[in-house]
Amino acid sequence: MNMAVTIDPRPTYFGDRMVVTGSYDATETTIELGDLLASVDAFTLNPSAPTLQNVDSTPADDGGTLAILALMDSATVSGTTVTIHPAAGGSTKAGTFLAIGRRN
Repeated sequence: MNMAVTIDPRPTYFGDRMVVTGSYDATETTIELGDLLASVDAFTLNPSAPTLQNVDSTPADDGGTLAILALMDSATVSGTTVTIHPAAGGSTKAGTFLAIGRRN
C-alpha cells in the first residue's frame, strides 16, 4: 500500500467477495488493492471537490457565454491496481473510495 492511501481496518465480506473502503491524499494517483483482493469487480471514487472548468456554452464562436463545468476525477482499474485520473488536466483531489472484488 502507498503511504498516501488509507484502507479502513474493517472490510465487509459476502461470500467470496470483499468490500474495501478507504481514503487517499490529493497527491495520490494509484491505489493498489492486491494485498486484499484477487480482482476488482467495481470501484467508486469520491473526490472531495470538483475541478472547475470554464467553457463557452454557445454553439458559435461569437465571443460566447461562459459557463463553468464542475468536473470530477475518474478512475480506471487494471487487475487490482486503480489509477486516478485528474479532471481537466488539473491535479487529483483527495477523497474516499469503495472497491468490491474477489478476496484473496
